[in-house]
Amino acid sequence: MMEETFYFTMLYDFYGELLTPKQREFFESYYFDNLTLQEIADNHGISKNAVHKALTSISERLKYYEEKLLLYQKVEKIKTCVKDEELLKKILEIL
Repeated sequence: MMEETFYFTMLYDFYGELLTPKQREFFESYYFDNLTLQEIADNHGISKNAVHKALTSISERLKYYEEKLLLYQKVEKIKTCVKDEELLKKILEIL
């Protein structure tokens, strides 16, 4: 679960702006604020199932963007190729 959370938060860093404001709100509530599905549902006046469906859709959308653009994959390759920590830090700041 921890690896999956890390993966989706990294994808969100790259592609979050491509999501709708409501999708970003759900994602951030779940992954960053650690709210449960029920807490998110209560906050938005919707069912727990609707929140689950929304988060599943968001995850699929983020994976789709990564499949097409490969930004996460490219950053991981850069990390393995660049051994100089200062240079790596500068490159990642640019991205």
